[in-house]
Amino acid sequence: MSTPSNRQKILFIFTSATKDVLGQPTGWYLPEAAHPYYVLAPHYDIDFAAPAGPNPPVDQYSVQTFTDDESVKFLKDDVVKNKLANAFKLTDVKEADYAAVFYPGGHGPVIDLATDPASIKLSSDFFQAGKPTAAVCHGPAVFVNVLDSNNLPIFKNRTVAGFSNVEEELAGKTKNVPWLLEDKILEKGGTYVKASEPWAEKIAVDGNLITGQNPASAKAVGVAILRQLQGTL
Repeated sequence: MSTPSNRQKILFIFTSATKDVLGQPTGWYLPEAAHPYYVLAPHYDIDFAAPAGPNPPVDQYSVQTFTDDESVKFLKDDVVKNKLANAFKLTDVKEADYAAVFYPGGHGPVIDLATDPASIKLSSDFFQAGKPTAAVCHGPAVFVNVLDSNNLPIFKNRTVAGFSNVEEELAGKTKNVPWLLEDKILEKGGTYVKASEPWAEKIAVDGNLITGQNPASAKAVGVAILRQLQGTL
């Protein structure tokens, strides 16, 4: 999948879900993978993984909507295409091999990764090891069942960003997911933060938990991972 390298590795975990609660197409959200990837790839080797392994499904709406240079490049990038085609199954990767973990969003992670035992274990292992444990938009949904070293929800008494209820309402997608992320963060004892306006950039960094609100926040999450790994955050 990748050539041998002495560089540290980062694990990107994608959803394998193709349908939401209403049976409508879903998947991972293009800019939320592309923007952090091009922040981190110059400095680290990146592996891709998903519950079902190869070819995790991209949300086609995100492909149509986001035509910025990096999003377009990501889909055409031969290295990226190879990583997607050969993505590992979650059960075949382990925290010890990586310096950080990152989850792109899309509604897909709410459907499968939030309750996926392998994902929950990986997130917990990364977080408890003190490694950057990061997600953006709906990505933080993967942490709702993750516990810290005190056996408490990872969100409890921590500051967390994620897709807001208002944004979900504006997108007309409140019925497409089993629950709303903002509600779940609060339910698990987190301090939820969001941008002053919908769709604006907002990230939260609380120790090694790094979360972003929406597509506009994806690059900043990548920068926060980079800074934390390089000791400048």
